[in-house]
Parts: sequence; C-alpha cells; structure tokens
Amino acid sequence: MVARWKSAGLLVLFLTAASGLFAGSAAAQAAPERPVTFNKDIAPILQRSCQQCHRPNSIAPMSLLTYEQARPYARAIKTRTGLRNAPGSRGVMPPWFIEKNIGVQNFKEDISLSDEEVAKIARWADNGAPQGDAADLPPALKFADEAAWTLGKPDLIVTSPKTLVKGVGSDWWGPIGETPIGITESRFARAAEVKENSDAKPGAIRSNATSSTYLGQGKTALVVFHHANINIVTAPGQQFGDGEGGGGGLTLHEVGRNGDVFLPEAGKSVPAGSAMTFNAHLHSPGVPGADRNAWLDVALYFHPKGYAPKYREGQIQMASTELMIRPDSDNQRYDSYWVAPGPVKLLNFEPHLHATGIRMCMEAIYQRSIETLSCAGYDHNWVKNYQYEENSAPLLPKGTILHVTAWFDGTAKNPNNIDPRNATIWGRRSVANMFGVENRAIYLTDEQYVEELAKRKAHMKQTSTSTMIGCPGCSQDLPRPPANAAASR
Repeated sequence: MVARWKSAGLLVLFLTAASGLFAGSAAAQAAPERPVTFNKDIAPILQRSCQQCHRPNSIAPMSLLTYEQARPYARAIKTRTGLRNAPGSRGVMPPWFIEKNIGVQNFKEDISLSDEEVAKIARWADNGAPQGDAADLPPALKFADEAAWTLGKPDLIVTSPKTLVKGVGSDWWGPIGETPIGITESRFARAAEVKENSDAKPGAIRSNATSSTYLGQGKTALVVFHHANINIVTAPGQQFGDGEGGGGGLTLHEVGRNGDVFLPEAGKSVPAGSAMTFNAHLHSPGVPGADRNAWLDVALYFHPKGYAPKYREGQIQMASTELMIRPDSDNQRYDSYWVAPGPVKLLNFEPHLHATGIRMCMEAIYQRSIETLSCAGYDHNWVKNYQYEENSAPLLPKGTILHVTAWFDGTAKNPNNIDPRNATIWGRRSVANMFGVENRAIYLTDEQYVEELAKRKAHMKQTSTSTMIGCPGCSQDLPRPPANAAASR
C-alpha cells in the first residue's frame, strides 16, 4: 500500500512538472509579438522606397523623413501600401505595379514592398503608430541637391526649345522642336538623364495636396511634361528613321522615371553634327496663375573616345491605333504582336497606356509554347519603366513572337477616367486612348546569342536555378560549332 502511494505520488509530481513544462512552452509560443515601431521597422522601409519623393521640394505632397512628419499619415500609409492587390494596383504606394505572382521578378531599382513589409505597416498603424527606441533609428539619408544630376556631372547638357504651358488648359502632344547637339566628333553615350525646368514665378510650382495634374486627379503642380520621346537625328529637320543612317531613340522622359544607363557594351550613337528632337505630352497643372515656359535639359554621359559598341541596341514597339473604349465595361482587351528577326535580349518592360488603361501583360510564343514574361497594373499618374536584372533579362531566339495584351476600364469605377459617359478612340491626349510598350533590346548575332546562353547557364548552375523564365534555350543543349570550324582556324 505504501509503495502504491509512493508510485502515485511520483506520478502526480511528474504530471504536475510536465504540465508546468508544457504550460511554459505554450506560454512561450503564445508570447505577444514584438510591437512594430517607427524607428526599428518603418523608417528603413520609408528610406528605401518612399523618401526619394516624400521629402521637401520633391514631387510628393508630404514629407516622410521623420517620425513627427510620418505619424499623422500612419493610417493613410497603411491604406496606400495595402492597395497593391487592388485592380491594376491603382493608387498603391510606392508606385510599383509589377504583379508578383507571375513572370520575371528580378528588376533593377525595385522599390516595391514585400508582403511582410505591408503587414508591418498595417500593424504599426493599427497599434497607434509607436515611435520606439531612438537607438533603433537608422541614420538619416543624405540627398543630393535638387540641382545636382543623379548620375553625376554630365559631359554635355542639351536643352530643348521652350514651350508655353498655361496653368489651366487641355493636355497636348506633339513636337516641340529640335536642338543641335553641337559636337564635331562622333561619340557614344553611356547614359542619359532628363530634367524638367521652367520659368514659373515663385510660389506657382509647389508640392501640396490640393493642386491637380493630368486629369484633375493628381496632387502636384510641379511638372507639366507627362512624357517626352527624345531622339537623335543626323540632319536638322529629319524625321525619325529618315535618310541614310536614319535617326535613333536616345531616351524617354516620363513622370517618376529615372535616367537611362545603357549597357557598357551597347552605347548610343551621337553622330557629329546631329540634333536632338523632342516630342512631348504636356499637361497644364490645373492651377490658375501657374503659367510657365517649360523645357527639358538632357544630360549626356559619353564613353571614352575610340569606344566601339559590341552590341546593337534598338527599340521594340508594339501598339495599336484600332481602339474603341466603351463606357459600359471595365475589362476591355486589345492585343499587339512583334516577331523577332533574330535573337534578342530584352532590357526592360515599359507599359504605356492612357487614362482608361489598367493593366498590361507581355508573353513570348516559342512555336507551340507560350510563356508570360511580365504583367503590370497601370496608373496614368505614374508611368513606370521596369528594367530587368542582367541575369533575368529575357533571352529570346529568332522567330519568337512577343504578344502584348492591354486592358481598359471605361467605367466610372476608374478614377482616372474624366468622362465615363462616352466611348473614346485612339488619340494622343490623355482623355483619348492608346497603348504600347517602349521596350529596349539588344539585337544579337547567332554567335552572341550562344555566348549569352552560356553565361546564363553558368549563372543558373552557380545559383542552383533549375528553370529560367524567358530563356527557352536555357533548357536545351548549346549549339555545337560547325564540323569544319577547327579546320578553318
């Protein structure tokens, strides 16, 4: 009997101890999460993805450099960052509309937020937006002076003709003239950057939350150039592509677009005696009294003298003028195609639509196989250029069919649609419609294509990557050299 009670006592002690152990483990598992604070969690996100625009004298309507500046907007920041999965991601901040569940995902200068970061911002706002420990705050970013060029001191600055833009008026698209570049020796540009300037009177140009932009929907009076095509022509008055040697696209300026850094092996030709032409889409800022003469300054950065490009860079343009956007549908589709005349390497994906546009996808057709390369929402207030990372840029064989699909919302649900009562057709003004892509590409020889495939396969092996989007040759054996190649050496 005594032994039995001893055994029972030991069992009770064991169960009690085990119960305490499991309870402690459960308590540890149920421990509340560390509170999300501005200094430790939110400030690094703002520094990487927001502060370049959200700072004094930049294009955003409020500054988010400090806790005191960001705290009043905590709920708004939660709302805007949470719009990433809204139709077309319209209104999302930061403005990055690439869809994350399909296609290539590795881009240069990717400012988008991860799901975890979006969730952190929501928790921070919902819990009263605490500041946190001052020791957790990262050092403040140092921004270049507004007058400084992002890419450094230019070798040459070319200024467009001035154009008068009224403070209140309709938008307009067309040529605004050309400017001689003024070089007597042909060179190759390694980069180009564009800035808008004007002679607006003090106080007319400002960043606030009440002035309007393209369709009365925006929040800044800072800019009047929605976008501009900037080309090089080899003779004054020459149209793009005319004459022996033709002309060439240099760069594209758009609201929120960074400068172009060309591939080191594919500089842009700037011939001696050439001129720069400007085709611009202009918008009155919607602010009475904000009239201005506006112009573009184009910074050129040259390769050293004697440089010769290894690759030929060109543009791939897919578009359609056969458009009729009805006011009764929010999911209207149009398509365009392009066939690769030889092997190509795509450098970017740059959707361009107008006010009713909401989405664009680009896919590659290889004989009987179809692969989606990129999809992005579209918001006419932010035209984005998505530049592929070097080891993720689509590498396409000769005969590949590129297929672009664009979707439009002509209904009143689209906040960018200024007049949802009427159908609209093709046109260059924002209240009309258009769609296209401004893709840059490297046109490869057969030998260069094989060389690029070898480099891509080596990268895949090094990173243990089994498949590669936009590289059908990556899953095939490399072409062998001709049988007589050795004898011919």
